[in-house]
Amino acid sequence: MVREPMSPVKDKNYDLINVVQMSLQHIWQLETYIADAEDRGDTELATWFRKIQENNRKAGDQGKEMLARRLKEENG
Repeated sequence: MVREPMSPVKDKNYDLINVVQMSLQHIWQLETYIADAEDRGDTELATWFRKIQENNRKAGDQGKEMLARRLKEENG
């Protein structure tokens, strides 16, 4: 298994911020995939993409809450 290099930023919240950003970006990208599946009449695939989209939405919301809490704790 290839291991990626360490995070370029040593901030303890860097990985959390990065994962939140990716989750939110995937929500947006999945809109295109859902539309493509629907255009082809593939409701099974569109439904599956929607489930993934919802999981990303939940992960993004949880990550934002976690980041807000951590930043609040850091700043007093």
